[in-house]
Amino acid sequence: MANDIKRFDPFSDINRFEPLRGLDQLFRDFRLAPGFGELPAEPLIKMDVAESETAYTVKAEIPGAKKEDITIDIDKNQVSIKAETHREFQDKDGEKLVRSERYFGQQYRSFTLAHDVDQEKASAKYENGVLLLDLPKKAGATSKKLPVH
Repeated sequence: MANDIKRFDPFSDINRFEPLRGLDQLFRDFRLAPGFGELPAEPLIKMDVAESETAYTVKAEIPGAKKEDITIDIDKNQVSIKAETHREFQDKDGEKLVRSERYFGQQYRSFTLAHDVDQEKASAKYENGVLLLDLPKKAGATSKKLPVH
C-alpha cells in the first residue's frame, strides 16, 4: 500500500519547464468556439498587372460572377474592382447538400497604378471567369525624375 502514495510536489511543473504546455489546447478551444469554426475564408480577386509604354493590362480571376455583377471604378490612377456572386438554390428530390465550399457574396479589390488612366479609352472584357482590363495611360501624365545636386 505504500507504493500507491505519491508525494505532492508543487514545483514539479517549474522543474520540467514547459511554458507552452497548454497552448495547443487553447487554440483547439478557440477553433471550436461557436461561430469561429464556421467562418468562410473570403477569397481575394487574384490578378496580374502588366505595363507597357502606353497602357496597363490587368487580368483578374473572378470565378462564378456574371458580367452584370462586376463594377469597375477608375479615379485617376486608382482602380477598384467589385464583384458579387449569388447563391443558386436548386432543390432536387431525394438529394441534400452535405458540404458547400463555394463562396457567395461580395469581393473587392483596389489598387494604385504609377500613371493616371485615360478613362475614356479604357475597356473591360469578362470571359470564362477572367476579367481583362485594358487601361491606357493618360497622355502627358509622365513621371519625372529629379536630379539630385
